[in-house]
Amino acid sequence: MDLSNLKPAEGSTHREKRIGRGEGSGHGGTSTRGHKGQKSRSGYSRKVGFEGGQMPLQRVVPKFGFKNRNRKEYKGVNIEALQLLADKKGLTTIDVETLANNGLVSKRDLVKILGNGKLTAKLEVKAHSFSKSAEAAIIEAQGTVVKL
Repeated sequence: MDLSNLKPAEGSTHREKRIGRGEGSGHGGTSTRGHKGQKSRSGYSRKVGFEGGQMPLQRVVPKFGFKNRNRKEYKGVNIEALQLLADKKGLTTIDVETLANNGLVSKRDLVKILGNGKLTAKLEVKAHSFSKSAEAAIIEAQGTVVKL
């Protein structure tokens, strides 16, 4: 083995013709970059969102309002869903884990119980938050409300 018969490893090279290696290669001269202009120069990099000098869309579209970074996003569950769950599974205590196991919420969701529907079962409900109507409906059915 000597320097005259060395080859790159199979699959390590991706380009058949080397660009910018003289006219004989077929890719000399402008090196496939066309003539003149910013894109033909070395070191060219286009900024994200650049539109050729036209005012970029992210600057044209108006921005307004306020985005609260500390917002707590709750997943709502109605008391009619709790009633169905209690009837179906025969439960007296419903917490976030029970709701997650039955596919109503995800494991890491903050849960808010909402007051849509009728509740007849006496339930102990444990959740992160309750609407006033849901809390009143649970207490009216002789149930208990536990805020986590």
